[in-house]
Amino acid sequence: MIKVKQIKSKIACKPDQVKILEALGLRRINQVKEHDDTPVIRGMIYKVRHLVEVTES
Repeated sequence: MIKVKQIKSKIACKPDQVKILEALGLRRINQVKEHDDTPVIRGMIYKVRHLVEVTES
């Protein structure tokens, strides 16, 4: 399992990055969601790596 925390705003982001954040379940800054560590989730995190912080658990 990995924890994904949004650390920056999505206001000035591209529309596909905003959709990725919503798909990860992140709607506001400092919100944390826990996901399974799969290649799909890792790819989504890679696309928005400048907006999120990842911790392994």
